[in-house]
Amino acid sequence: MSADTGNRALTNNLAWAGDGAAHLRGLMTRMGDDAFAAPSALPGWSRAHVLTHIARNADGLINLLTWARTGVPTPAYASPEQRDADIDAGARRPPSEIREDVLASSDRLAQVVRKMPREAWSARVKDVRGRELPASDIPWLRAREMWIHAVDLDVGASFADLPAPMLAELITEVTATMGDKDECPGLHLVAPECTWTTRDRPDAITVSGPATELIAWLLGRSRGRLLRCSNGGKPPTLPRWL
Repeated sequence: MSADTGNRALTNNLAWAGDGAAHLRGLMTRMGDDAFAAPSALPGWSRAHVLTHIARNADGLINLLTWARTGVPTPAYASPEQRDADIDAGARRPPSEIREDVLASSDRLAQVVRKMPREAWSARVKDVRGRELPASDIPWLRAREMWIHAVDLDVGASFADLPAPMLAELITEVTATMGDKDECPGLHLVAPECTWTTRDRPDAITVSGPATELIAWLLGRSRGRLLRCSNGGKPPTLPRWL
């Protein structure tokens, strides 16, 4: 990747993260207090869980940016167990506290991003799965969280809200991740805008439909009822992408 390409990617990711934060902020602001305890689209999580997770994600990414800036290893979370406990505890707070937490943590992250030295974006850190990545990928992680979990709130947002270039990039990433999973069948995905392939296999299934429906199915947010398969059947059940 050239420096110019990397700079364009970082610029795009920062813009998508900022737009996603504004989008989710608007959704949350319009939610009444009684909506927080209602179930989200994620099994076992209320909307308060989703919003608390978004706040803790901001703090976790601040830790990674601190790692990149200082060179001192600073994991996003102390442990998966502590992260889950913090989300469960935070989801029981009054709606006013959750709203303030989401806004304040988002603002803290934005301030850290603005103060990042240019050279620090190339530093290497490790995400929650232990995967090494450049700090310049961190805004993409935030953008992904914002737009996907806005849909998970189940208050009217959809994958059609995503900027079209980001939607294509997200499908590309998820398709690549799925292609590394032995339990995932070979897939050839066809949308009017583009095509993607998980792995080149003679028994690969072609699944076609709108990009918004493809990403919802790939992420486990739908069963793909509006998609068409080359074998005439239903879209296969996929493993979790992360």
